[in-house]
Amino acid sequence: MRQRFNPEPHFQIIPIEKILLPLQSRDELPPILAGLQWIWMHPTLKPEILALLEAHILGGKKETGRTGMDLWQILVLGVVRLGLDADWDRMEHLANYDLLLRQMLGLCPDPWGTKAHRFAHQTLRDNVALVDAALLKQINILIAAAGRHVFVSKPSAKPAPLQIKVDSYVLETDVHFPTDLNLLLDAGRKCLDLVEKYQKAFRYDLPGWRKLEDWRRRFKSAERMASKTAFGGGKDNDKRVRAVVSDYLEVGRGLSAKVSASLLSLCDQEVDVRDWDLLAYFQQMIDKHVDLVDRRLFQGEVIPTGEKLYSLFEPHTEWLTKGKLHPPVELGHRLLVATDQHQLIQDYEGPAGVDVNQSVPMASRLVGRYEKEIASMSFDKAFTRKEDRELLGLFIPQVIMPKRGRKNAEEAEAESAKKFVALRKAHSAVESAINALEHHGLNRCLDVGLDGYTRYIGYGVLAYNLHVIGRELLAQRRAAEAVEAERAFMAIVA
Repeated sequence: MRQRFNPEPHFQIIPIEKILLPLQSRDELPPILAGLQWIWMHPTLKPEILALLEAHILGGKKETGRTGMDLWQILVLGVVRLGLDADWDRMEHLANYDLLLRQMLGLCPDPWGTKAHRFAHQTLRDNVALVDAALLKQINILIAAAGRHVFVSKPSAKPAPLQIKVDSYVLETDVHFPTDLNLLLDAGRKCLDLVEKYQKAFRYDLPGWRKLEDWRRRFKSAERMASKTAFGGGKDNDKRVRAVVSDYLEVGRGLSAKVSASLLSLCDQEVDVRDWDLLAYFQQMIDKHVDLVDRRLFQGEVIPTGEKLYSLFEPHTEWLTKGKLHPPVELGHRLLVATDQHQLIQDYEGPAGVDVNQSVPMASRLVGRYEKEIASMSFDKAFTRKEDRELLGLFIPQVIMPKRGRKNAEEAEAESAKKFVALRKAHSAVESAINALEHHGLNRCLDVGLDGYTRYIGYGVLAYNLHVIGRELLAQRRAAEAVEAERAFMAIVA
């Protein structure tokens, strides 16, 4: 049965609150570990977070069975992975051989001992995935609220009123650039891979695939010829495109028919329903994209956006154009973030819809959480809507939402006010937070599926906030050490 953390550590294990972190290191790991150490030493934050993890992961389970990974270790590993933008191979190395990280995990720092605890690659993947996006959002709310007190000048002082800055950017999914030609190749390739796997690994009876490798070669060769011709030029290129694409579609239809026959033969065998469904999904994708290519190139139709698919493996992916020169198109979802004056992310939403529809829901969540502690809230022109600005003005003292287009005299006077101009200039600080998120994991999501995508966001925001808090704590410790060193020097001189 899992536990929050090991209540009876080995005598060689250093207590987490006594771990000495390097103050002069420029690596990304020490600030993250400092933020985690701050959680561990916080009088109310640690029990609240561990109680949330316990209720979610252990709720409804019997208190028997093998001891799994500690809840604290799950949190630490998930945060470090996104904070360092590390893949699972690097995380396996860090968890097993990095001395500081092992101390933060509550393990013996000597990873080479005969009884030293080590984590397997799949163990890390499976345990970190136990935490879902909703739970991570709850944890982030607690940390963002408590983190404000780190930035006050005196422990007894109240945090300054919040100056919120709201903006969005695109967190990409891990997909290649889609065309209907290469998506058809993806569908056929996966069908052939699955048939080969079912025959060799699962021992399913699938006759008629003696020339499977020939099918793979023919299908890929036809796609390469079709793509090369379609994106080429020259005289009579349209005729050549129609000829090679027609050959490509003929191979695709033949492959779809063979896979359909194999699906029928699997119905008479004892097979896992998930295996059958997976093969059926990719067979349907062959038919879908054969139809789309035929309608677009041979019938001259403009395919409606609702019928298009941008990835077979991440079907939730959106095609987004934000009017930028580079990149002109991004594949993923909008991620909405709201930062305060200390660069802490106080709220986020992803996947988010169009910017103009997000200002009121975001403000509603923050006002409900902080009531009258919000001094200002700023947006860029993409969020501007007159009725929204008037509504937010009833609850927030200063709303910075520049009008798009021509302004009348009253609006021009309001937007030229000294306070409005200062807060509008300060709004650009949110771009710094977005840049930091992109460089610390939230540039492209490497987890699979929409649930994995939202969980990836939660861990990324959590890692970012702990990095900001840890960086401030280390700066305070460096300043305190400098003061102590100066006092010692003055005592010697005196």
